[in-house]
Amino acid sequence: MEAFNSTLSILSLDAQKRAEKDSAKKRAKAEAAEARETERKLSAKVLIKRVERNKRKYVTAVSGLEGHGLDLKKVAKDFGKRFATGSSVTKLPSGGEEIIVQGDLSDEVFDLLVKEFPDIPEDNIECIEDKKKKGGGSGVAGVGG
Repeated sequence: MEAFNSTLSILSLDAQKRAEKDSAKKRAKAEAAEARETERKLSAKVLIKRVERNKRKYVTAVSGLEGHGLDLKKVAKDFGKRFATGSSVTKLPSGGEEIIVQGDLSDEVFDLLVKEFPDIPEDNIECIEDKKKKGGGSGVAGVGG
């Protein structure tokens, strides 16, 4: 009986050591995951594109916000209220989502993102001017009589 009790105590010590090791591993894993998440947020780029829709009509497309853990629908609604314009979330062909704001508001959107969302580094916000090319046309702008 005594031999059984001594084996049991040794086993329980081993089990305790294993449990401590497992908890240390889990803690390290959680810290590593948190560090990766922070690194991903720091490296995620937010692109603000001004897209020409018709001759003098523009829309502003904002993509990359989901990388910072923001709810796109709420942000789109906030943009619509803030700029008094239409704003919606659309799916991209590449699989992501972007916010489309009616009007040329790229500078205003940039300022709002910097002011309202301090967890997005200003260096990660990039403004791009994009012209949608339509088929047809002469191919030479400004030529004609």
